[in-house]
Amino acid sequence: MPGEDSKLPFYAKVAIFLVGLIALLAIMYIAKSIIIPLVFSVIFAIVLHPVVSFFVRLKINRIFAIVITMFLTFLVIAAIGAVLISQASRLGESWPILVEKFTSIINQNISDAADYFNKDPQKIHEWITKTQGEIINSSTAAIGQTILILGNGLVILLLIPFYIFMILFYRPLLLEFVIRISGSNYESHVKVIVSQIKNVIQRYLVGLIIEAGMMAVMNTAALLILGIEYAFILGILAAVLNVIPYIGGIIAVALPMMVALVTKSSPWYAFYVLIAYYIIQLIDNNYIVPYIVASKVKINALFSVIIVLAGNALWGVPGMFLSMPLLAIIKLICDHIDPLKPWGFLLGDTMPPILKIQKIFRKIKSK
Repeated sequence: MPGEDSKLPFYAKVAIFLVGLIALLAIMYIAKSIIIPLVFSVIFAIVLHPVVSFFVRLKINRIFAIVITMFLTFLVIAAIGAVLISQASRLGESWPILVEKFTSIINQNISDAADYFNKDPQKIHEWITKTQGEIINSSTAAIGQTILILGNGLVILLLIPFYIFMILFYRPLLLEFVIRISGSNYESHVKVIVSQIKNVIQRYLVGLIIEAGMMAVMNTAALLILGIEYAFILGILAAVLNVIPYIGGIIAVALPMMVALVTKSSPWYAFYVLIAYYIIQLIDNNYIVPYIVASKVKINALFSVIIVLAGNALWGVPGMFLSMPLLAIIKLICDHIDPLKPWGFLLGDTMPPILKIQKIFRKIKSK
């Protein structure tokens, strides 16, 4: 019966929504090994499609255009990976020495604190040694599981290029399917949504790549000026972690501060690193993000943090990287469907006028 859904009481609608949401999250978690590579592949395919179209316009066969595009992408990723691996190997060789120096600094600080508070430092050191032994034993027990996870990750990495090729090749078929399943009455509406989703993903990811490059240059330059060792790998790592909103920046500054504490004679260098990264973050938040990364869909800070944490809980590290573009797509869809527009407004960063809110509350009180 038409309109029967509108007769449902509010609590029934909420219950149906919650059950559906829980079922969806359960499916996403159980099938994450299938969904994660597919989502990554769809996003990469959207970004690479303009390049494929460029080669097709040059009268190159579509299959060869896709192969050339993926080969060029592989070369770029391989070049960046080679630089990262060479820098990471340097850091890996010196890592035991850094850990030993950092441990000695901690031990010295513990001894000083114990003397100041008249506590026995030996008991504190014994507790630390015992804790370290437990951590090592648990880490050894987890090696098998880690190898299994790495094996699964390798399988996913091998699947993604295959998925990207197939999605790019069957793109017309997939778009036609989406249009047909939505019905002829909504064909133009669906085309607009699909087009805007494509634009949002392309602008967001291309903007992120440009932002990451600029952040890597600024981070590395700041560390080189301060004379911090392993400046290149730390600067690039900080730029990559900065992709994770709010949380990544906090993690990114911790490692260079630790290296500064260990390798420099004065602890002030760690403070200098913190100040330098803070200034770079101000430049990023006030100039780079608004003018380079900003897209048609903007998510407020509250839901940005929530979705990153939820993505980590649901899919781990890949979920943290995928959370923002997926939430941007959800907001865009909500903005184009009338019953979902309030949800799109809730996810956005457009604040309603304070006077308008006060008038609403006055009307409620007068009733």
